[in-house]
Amino acid sequence: MKSFYIETLGCKVNHYESDAMALQLSRNGFQRVDDQEEADVVIVNSCAVTSKAAMQSRQAARKLIRSNPGAKVIFTGCHAQTEPEKAKEIENLCCIAGHRDKFRLPEAIMAWAGNDRERGIESIAPPESGRCHEREFISFEPAVTGDKTRAYLKIQDGCNAFCTYCIIPHARGRSRSMPEDQVMDHLERLNSLGYREAVITGIHAGEYGLDLEKKSSLTELFEKIHAGKRIHRIRLSSIEPRELTRGLIDLAAEKKTLCDHFHISLQSGDNTILKRMHRPYDREFFRSLILKIHEKIPSAAIGVDILQGFPGETEAAFENTRSLIESLPVSYLHVFPFSPRKGTPAYDYPDKVDPKTIKARCAVMRRLGEKKTREFEKRSRNRPLDAVIQGKRDPGTGMLKAVTSNYLTLLVNGGDEWMNRAVTVTLDTADADNTLYGTLGPQIL
Repeated sequence: MKSFYIETLGCKVNHYESDAMALQLSRNGFQRVDDQEEADVVIVNSCAVTSKAAMQSRQAARKLIRSNPGAKVIFTGCHAQTEPEKAKEIENLCCIAGHRDKFRLPEAIMAWAGNDRERGIESIAPPESGRCHEREFISFEPAVTGDKTRAYLKIQDGCNAFCTYCIIPHARGRSRSMPEDQVMDHLERLNSLGYREAVITGIHAGEYGLDLEKKSSLTELFEKIHAGKRIHRIRLSSIEPRELTRGLIDLAAEKKTLCDHFHISLQSGDNTILKRMHRPYDREFFRSLILKIHEKIPSAAIGVDILQGFPGETEAAFENTRSLIESLPVSYLHVFPFSPRKGTPAYDYPDKVDPKTIKARCAVMRRLGEKKTREFEKRSRNRPLDAVIQGKRDPGTGMLKAVTSNYLTLLVNGGDEWMNRAVTVTLDTADADNTLYGTLGPQIL
């Protein structure tokens, strides 16, 4: 039996696609191993969102080649697509697979195992350019399960926005959507396998349905998912501010399948910087949106992406971002330093911010994010919260792990019979390490 190992860098979409490749290989007689040194085939699914992520992807490939020189090492993912020439500098790679070829890797690996050179991994050529021109949504069969209690489902790929700092539209191509009937089929399959939650993800999920022959929207899709009772609950991985509609907020408020958890890409709280980024909203719109969510759903978790150090970000612009977040009931922050990506307009923008200043501003925002998280946890105490008990216990305490609809992880006491079940829990206390402890309530029917 041939064995394989996958190293995944980057976003939830990358992890979903790695799990999809793993599922296809496993169903065809390959064994997934946790030790790369035992693998016959090694896949590096790379990331290109920042220059650091791209460098780490190349470093991972070189390390895997050194630790297992006898393996066939494959380099794929967004960095393989956007900078194939950089990937070619990695010695002893078996092949470099761009976005289109990524999805036929399992078939090529199986052909290689059968000594079919014409269709094997050696037949895959590196991308001819740094841009993906794919226009068809490529799905995986059967539904991707992964190894967690929650399953991921990618319903959209690509992006049409072309923010001035972002390389991902070049890596992933134009926005394209999974047909609605396939979305329903995948969710029903996951439900039949016992999954209580599916995390809906995409590169720009808010553009779902706009490219379909019969145009649709993310809101319409989620309403149909709820109406058909396809699965106990769905969680939206991230969304743009202008695409978080009143309909989506209402679905979460009325506990109609959608979790009361929104992860929103703000990037900057300064209007001048937002314009330079090519972001289609201003700070006033964002403030109004967050307050609307909080008023409608006081329990909702609201996560925010922040990009610090964009060219032209003055102290006043930074303070506009900091003060905006300080004034709003957000729950956590994901803070990233600006990384110039060759091929994007911002790469050549003047008024670069000093790296030390960027680092200091990121530290300020991360401390603010920690403060906001503690405040959100306090607001969530002593009231029933919908949750799903995970399939594995906490390794340190042996207690059950409950992930709530509003994205808190609590440790609770209980027997194995509670695993993978939907329940109510109550957040009681937190220890010095900010680990949360709660009480198990009745099962949700």
